[in-house]
Amino acid sequence: MRSKQIFHENFISRPYWWDAAPPVKRNVPPPETTDVAVVGGGYAGLSAALRLAGGGTRVAVLEAGDFGTGASSRNAGLVSGGNYLGKGLKGLSEAEAATLMGEAFRALDLVEEIIAAERIECHYERTGRVVAAAVPAHYTALAGTLDRLNSFAGSEASMLPREKQRTEIATDAYSGGMIVNRTGKLHPALYLHGLLRAAEAAGASLHSDAVVQTIEGARGHFELSTSRGKVRAREVIIATNGYTGTLTPWLRRRVVPVASYMIATETLPPDLAASLLPNGRTLTDSRRVLRFARMSPDGSRMLFGGRARFTPQAPQEAAPVLHRFMSEIFPQLKDFRVSHAWCGNVAFTFDFLPHAGEQDGLHYCLGCNGSGVAMMTMLGRKVAERILGAASAGAFERPSFPTRPLYRGDPRLFLPLVGGVYKLGDWLDRKRVR
Repeated sequence: MRSKQIFHENFISRPYWWDAAPPVKRNVPPPETTDVAVVGGGYAGLSAALRLAGGGTRVAVLEAGDFGTGASSRNAGLVSGGNYLGKGLKGLSEAEAATLMGEAFRALDLVEEIIAAERIECHYERTGRVVAAAVPAHYTALAGTLDRLNSFAGSEASMLPREKQRTEIATDAYSGGMIVNRTGKLHPALYLHGLLRAAEAAGASLHSDAVVQTIEGARGHFELSTSRGKVRAREVIIATNGYTGTLTPWLRRRVVPVASYMIATETLPPDLAASLLPNGRTLTDSRRVLRFARMSPDGSRMLFGGRARFTPQAPQEAAPVLHRFMSEIFPQLKDFRVSHAWCGNVAFTFDFLPHAGEQDGLHYCLGCNGSGVAMMTMLGRKVAERILGAASAGAFERPSFPTRPLYRGDPRLFLPLVGGVYKLGDWLDRKRVR
């Protein structure tokens, strides 16, 4: 199928999730004074605001656009529970790894607790995930992590041999994999809307189109200049993740924004749709150039994503690449068209770990490394609790937050090189199998 033929006649270049939960405005000027100003209205910012307002603290959330335009309503809605730290654990002691994985384990519980307590209807299910091995060597590597995942993160994980993989995924493209039962999935935009409503109900004030231009002063006496006026605050939380910019240059040097692309297929025949991931699990794989998939909440469409490009590109231009990736895994989908295509920024860090803490009096929580639903919810909560009197922002308040020489926050110079190295590594893995 030629690329121009993959698009449905009603194709739209925006997140599928916005069909049910489009971005919302809170078109009210921010207050002149507040106890805590939160910069960024995604999962982390709203989670922090919910906890602070519930603790009796005045809090104002300042969002540069509408609420729901950022990554929190552009991701795949995969909810991890301590099983994804991966590269970030290399070089750490068993005790350090256990501490970090244990805290990430509790992030899944927190998401479930918030959804239940706030009665957020976001199609949440704890259905588990298949982590598919691209080549046999990756299956062996996954098996080597099994004991640690189950011991430190309670992952309820087991291996899926290749001869049984069709019981979980309708493809022969992989060499088996791992089933991680203690993970979930949700509708990311509906979850964001639920957090927003809960934070407002608790007393937080939310302000869209409030671009923060400067932050001056010191802890206890900050003044934020925004596109909607000045705000004085005792404390400030930076929760900008993959959209961290020149407002906070120290943080900008420590996160690498990477575009993650997704497509949704047109509505599929019911029997075909039900066969693709028959047990309702989500799918990720072991490639360096990651691919991931899930069914839509109503089970009628395949939602597929990955690193289609390592340079900025319009979603409709990346869609043919994702369609090809999807068809390689699920050949039965090659003749079905794309109804939606979109992208959003993921925030990677140089040590592949999320981070929370304080720098120059500013609290921060960022660096989701591609698994932000649970982690950013938890980091926002932890930073809020630090402001309310906790000793620290938890295990992810690390002793160092590394950067690299000459990096100033613009990854466009080196991401194509990284992408080339990753693609070469994946090609070599496949070559060794032949």
